[in-house]
Amino acid sequence: MPQLLPLRLLETVGLRTPGSAARSASDADEVAESAAIPSVTAAPATTAPRQSAPEPERGSSEPSTDTGGPLDIDVRLERTAPLSIIAPRRIGESDLAVYPLSLGASVFGWTADGDTSLAILDRFAALGGNFIDTADSYVGGRSEVLIGKWMRERGNRDGLVVATKVGRHHENPGLGSVSVVRAVEASLERLQTDHIDLLYFHDDDPEVPMEDSLATAEWLIESGKVRYLAASNFSADRLIEARIMASSGLPKFVAIQTQYNLMHRAEFESALRIVAAAQGLAVMPYYALANGFLTGKYRSKSDLSADARSVRASAYVNRRGMRVLAVLDRIAAEHRVSVASVSIAWLLAKRTIVAPVASASRPEQVDGLMAAAGIRLTRAQMLELDRVSE
Repeated sequence: MPQLLPLRLLETVGLRTPGSAARSASDADEVAESAAIPSVTAAPATTAPRQSAPEPERGSSEPSTDTGGPLDIDVRLERTAPLSIIAPRRIGESDLAVYPLSLGASVFGWTADGDTSLAILDRFAALGGNFIDTADSYVGGRSEVLIGKWMRERGNRDGLVVATKVGRHHENPGLGSVSVVRAVEASLERLQTDHIDLLYFHDDDPEVPMEDSLATAEWLIESGKVRYLAASNFSADRLIEARIMASSGLPKFVAIQTQYNLMHRAEFESALRIVAAAQGLAVMPYYALANGFLTGKYRSKSDLSADARSVRASAYVNRRGMRVLAVLDRIAAEHRVSVASVSIAWLLAKRTIVAPVASASRPEQVDGLMAAAGIRLTRAQMLELDRVSE
């Protein structure tokens, strides 16, 4: 594939001068949420061999029961038995197919030490997981280093979908052309791989013309260093602007990350949801467990501590939060799973949601996260969760 930098980038780094030939054809804020996830036995479906799964599906494998729009409910939602096979889900307009749970790696090298991080990854892979979410800014790059070490030692890179983000690392901040190229090269080195499957712009950068950032991504894709592009924390307006630019040949975003969970709904369930659906974007909700609140760990002020997770979760320790937990407790008991599993299952039944991002601080916590994909909530359960969390 072409390996020539865009003209604008060549001029920026001093390799070309204006007038040369035209360009050839182009952190820790996402903290761990699941330290309190109860250990449960994963549904048998999560251990099914990957090769036996049916063809990947686009978007959610379950019909929508989203009360914010027209209902599209399949009668199968009334059957509460676990799914026998977990179908992989397609990421937007890409050819990437993933297990519908993305393992968040923000804790690796931080609340989970090196050996524990490797054990968490082993457990995730053993249960059928193949989608890992990290960023160059997580623990200053330590998260990527541990993932790279694990992939090299296990020899499993080809079976994984690795997503990382650039734009927040202190050495390569923002989405300027030079910063993005240097950040990607550094991530590739830490990950010990020659390509990134899904590259997120970690945040919008209003100081840099979006066309420049997309043109840089075009070269990275053409050179084989990046397969697909995505956006994290972008507004609906900026996503529309990016899609208009893509009509001229620049890369399209195939996915977005945004905060979305039972306790934090309004931000996504507005213009952002409409744009994501219209553009066929896969949605990967982060803070899927509301900083650990939706694990059921925090039920009173006495459960809170001074760490960052507790501080953020404290905003939900109120009457509304307790009502949500009461409904989750009952539904979790009916399905014989954890509260965290039901919280993620609610997300997975929503339109456009492909793989919520959730973290584990211990290997045994991975089971509860993975079990969510095998839970079939009924229509009544979905509607009750929608109403109680409004």
